[in-house]
Parts: sequence; structure tokens; C-alpha cells
Amino acid sequence: MTVAGFIADQRTEYHVPHVVSCRALEVSESWFYKWRRRPSEPTKREVRRAALAERITHFFNASGRTYGSPRITLDLWAEGWQVSQNTVAEIMAALGLQGRKPPRRRKSLTRANGRWLVPWCAATSTRSLRTSCGGAI
Repeated sequence: MTVAGFIADQRTEYHVPHVVSCRALEVSESWFYKWRRRPSEPTKREVRRAALAERITHFFNASGRTYGSPRITLDLWAEGWQVSQNTVAEIMAALGLQGRKPPRRRKSLTRANGRWLVPWCAATSTRSLRTSCGGAI
């Protein structure tokens, strides 16, 4: 049961005025009356968000669960959706979807133990001025 539902039930069952229930629960009266006027069916925004979440899930699963919010945003734009990358990221976080990060690139041609990774560089000394390919270091 929601807070607003509880306040409404207090009025119908125990004849407690809304004002008293709102003060006891530290909720503004305007919030309660706004909630009471709210339609029972979902709003346009909620419907759009639900459809957007469904499309995001579709593209995420179609990518093999690798796409992040930037690439899914591009797919949505291609479909005609007007949506920002931040909105897509927010919905993906709410759904628990996380794309895979690209693999890290090697920064050098040598391994941590000092051995050359590329065979043609094995003949090259780091102290020489020229490589075996003829380029200067």
C-alpha cells in the first residue's frame, strides 16, 4: 500500500481528515490531492519510457549484450526515436544493462619481463640509434 492509499483509507475507514493524516505522516496536502487526481492509467511519459526500455533491451540483446548507451542511442536515432544518450544510459542502469568495455591496447612492444613481443624487433637493441627497419628511435 502506498502512503497516499493509506491516507485515503484513513478517511474512509476511520473518518480521519486528510489534513490530520498528512501532518502525521509529514506529507504535504498538495501532494496527496495531486496523487488523488492522477488517472489510474499510466501517463504518456510512462508509456513512452516503457516502450523505450523495450527497444533498448532489444538492441542490447541483439548486440550480444555488448553495446553501451552511445551505440544503442545511434540505433534508436536510426529508428526515429528522439532521445539523448544520457536518457538511454539512465534507463540501461535502471534495467541493470551494462555494455562490455573494449579490450585494453598494449602500450609497448615489450613484455614486463623485457623480452620482445614482435620477432623482428629482437635484433634491435634499445641502445642503438637505428632499428632493423631503418627508422630512427
